Amino acid sequence: MIRQFHRWMAVLFTVTVVVTVVALAQQDPIEWVSYLPLLPLGLLFLTGLYLFALPYLMRRRRERV
Repeated sequence: MIRQFHRWMAVLFTVTVVVTVVALAQQDPIEWVSYLPLLPLGLLFLTGLYLFALPYLMRRRRERV
């Protein structure tokens, strides 16, 4: 479930980056649009850390039993 959420966040992050680039390329850009990719990026970071640590956590759990 986390892996699927991580993949969808990657898609959402890509879309928000494209929207941001297009919005900032306008004649009179709206500057707050540049902050849109930060939420998906933060979620990608957190889920990525979890997915990175998951094999190590599972190995440690197996060694205890």
